[in-house]
Amino acid sequence: MLRISELKLPLDHAPEALPAAIAARLGVAEGEILRWSVWKRAHDARKKAAILKVYIVDVELRDEAAVAARLAGDPHLRPTPDTSYRPVAKAPQGAARPVVIGAGPCGLFAGLILAEMGFCPIILDRGKAVRERTKDTWGLWRRGELDPESNVQFGEGGAGTFSDGKLYSQVKDPRFLGRKVLTEFVAAGAPAEILTEAHPHIGTFRLVTMVETMRAKIEALGGEYRFGHHVTDVEIEPGPGGARRLRGLHLKGGEFVAAEHVVLAVGHSSRDTFAMLHDRGVHIEAKPFSIGFRIEHPQSWIDRALFGPCAGHPDLGAAAYSLSHHCKNGRTVYSFCMCPGGTVVAATSELGRVVTNGMSQYSRNERNANSGFVVGISPEDYGSDHPLAGIALQGALESAAFTAGGGGYHAPGQTVGDFLAGRASSALGSVVPSYKPGVRPTDLATLMPDYVVEAMREALPVFGRKIPRYDDPEAVLTGVETRTSSPIRITRGADFQSLNLAGLFPAGEGAGYAGGILSAAIDGIKVAEAVARAMVGEAVA
Repeated sequence: MLRISELKLPLDHAPEALPAAIAARLGVAEGEILRWSVWKRAHDARKKAAILKVYIVDVELRDEAAVAARLAGDPHLRPTPDTSYRPVAKAPQGAARPVVIGAGPCGLFAGLILAEMGFCPIILDRGKAVRERTKDTWGLWRRGELDPESNVQFGEGGAGTFSDGKLYSQVKDPRFLGRKVLTEFVAAGAPAEILTEAHPHIGTFRLVTMVETMRAKIEALGGEYRFGHHVTDVEIEPGPGGARRLRGLHLKGGEFVAAEHVVLAVGHSSRDTFAMLHDRGVHIEAKPFSIGFRIEHPQSWIDRALFGPCAGHPDLGAAAYSLSHHCKNGRTVYSFCMCPGGTVVAATSELGRVVTNGMSQYSRNERNANSGFVVGISPEDYGSDHPLAGIALQGALESAAFTAGGGGYHAPGQTVGDFLAGRASSALGSVVPSYKPGVRPTDLATLMPDYVVEAMREALPVFGRKIPRYDDPEAVLTGVETRTSSPIRITRGADFQSLNLAGLFPAGEGAGYAGGILSAAIDGIKVAEAVARAMVGEAVA
């Protein structure tokens, strides 16, 4: 088959216009087309009065070779790549069981791939199964009651369960592992259009059911889930020349799990786990991340700004944006995890701290749009050269936010007008914040370093020129957004194992190798393959 990209048609084109456009692009009669399918679909809204649909399609022709030769110089035509997934190994008879720590997107796909190859993994998670976890999470949002082991961060499905469910990434994916992820999600109940949309998303409610379905598949293949199993220590066997090897895991309840191949997929908020690993001498280094607030606008403002007269068109849905500005002080301010038609949610996992995040359902039909409004920082900003200094900074900001919110996990908030004017908010305006348990008006500038506030105040009017009313005085900022990504990297080698602890395979967002559902799932696949290769190689040897 041949793949055609950059095939553009009007937003309201008739169904028969697409095969006609394919034929015209290739210079053949429609009868020469045996079959075609859409690989990806997006829209081009640069001209708001004439929004276009943009397709990538795969086409099978009667004489494919002749057409390919005639259009050899066309940069938008190439052979359709093979996107099927093939396992890299098969578990040998009597192979030991690998362990996966964490049941978020990375751990989920590490467990699935290992199970499909016959390794019967054990999946440990400190939190609860997704249905129970959902109840605990709503307990924080509705009653201000936090369970430190079952919340937005901890439990089956990981932090991505309570998000927009975005399923796209900027990571390079030459093996099309992302296609494997999306295919498995569709098999588990996700809408089929995630396979063709350029920016697919699922939403929280659908993710819950999908996670349960995938757990059942892993268990049917011989995998085993153990919830409420919090790893508190690792058993290490010293070797010659200072070499060290993992031999097992100690759990909070006193249980010991023997394990020589462990996927560490704990997510970016398992701070106690990172501290334990550092204490045990596992190589960890600080890495950059970003801090800031959530910003909310009525979704109708964003729709009109980006889609103009086409706002509200059913094929467009709620408008999303991506913004970035490099400031005079050298900092970069950007939008993060934009949630169209969504809500700002309480995302803390620790008592006495406030953290915000964004969430949308599949319909994206809530009143407000929200996004992280964040500033990039680096280890030089952390105030210490300790590998965990970024985590300490996160904690200090989150504790300050809890105090500024007045307790009860209320969040501090401020209007954009007051933030730009440098005055505390005593009340909020027409834009009603969506964060629950609630928002307390205050001065958010007191919660962030001066260079962050300076950069934000410079960026807001710039963003307002890109998206009218972005810097509207009535827009609302809610704080704090601190868990944009992991502030550490648990460094691994080319074999995906820890640099100085053989048998430990750091993976996903918490280990500093992913950011978001899709990239974490892809990393889980890669690490599972590395585990399988290590186990097969050792078994053969």
